[in-house]
Amino acid sequence: MKRTIYLTLFVLLGALVSFLAHAAIEIWYVGLLVNDFSTYGLGLSWETWFMVHHVGAVILLAVGLAVGYGQGRYWWRVLYIEGQRAS
Repeated sequence: MKRTIYLTLFVLLGALVSFLAHAAIEIWYVGLLVNDFSTYGLGLSWETWFMVHHVGAVILLAVGLAVGYGQGRYWWRVLYIEGQRAS
């Protein structure tokens, strides 16, 4: 039970970090698009940029969940399995 909660919280942390990264990237790049769309639009329409936004959000969320799960497993092993042997 303790391991499940630990891993779940790490996955949640991964999701939160991915949302923060998404927000930072989006604030920065949308600012560029709004100020000078012809230069930073890369020849794409606003509709295409909305699709890029949605696909990017899903990819960042999946990466955040996967990294959170991997980090949870890693730190569980370091703190609770290997840490018991060191004591």
